[in-house]
Amino acid sequence: MTKETKESAFRIRLAEGFLQEARQDFDLERWRSCVDNSQLATENAAKAVLALLGPLSRTHSPAPLLRAGLDGNDFPDSQRADIAALAECAEMLGPDVHSRSDYGDEIGGLTPWQLFRRDDAAEALAWAERALSLAAGLAIDTTGASPEDSPSQAM
Repeated sequence: MTKETKESAFRIRLAEGFLQEARQDFDLERWRSCVDNSQLATENAAKAVLALLGPLSRTHSPAPLLRAGLDGNDFPDSQRADIAALAECAEMLGPDVHSRSDYGDEIGGLTPWQLFRRDDAAEALAWAERALSLAAGLAIDTTGASPEDSPSQAM
């Protein structure tokens, strides 16, 4: 397994963990936390695909990098539609959502807990579910191996 596929598998596992927490947060009616974990799941799902191209930069905004990869023909034609859909997920749960779910609306004086409701959490969770599904399929399609094929570390 190459360094790129190891990083991709690691990012898939991160996305799965954050998505699991987002689901739990939704069930417990922790709307802000659900949105926050959904954003992190989506971010890591997008980074899992980007990792297949090479080293990752530190960013909460992977969507422009996915779009640049599409523009530069870095992805096979067979994956372009899924990459574009993943970029859309990452745009919908981008750095602005990350900031709002962690810091709130500082100008308006609203805390993160005041900003997010059930509908927001449900929408964020749906985007995260889609992002992980797309990323996992792309990682398998590109490497020929499922992310579960990589050795995992005990927690």
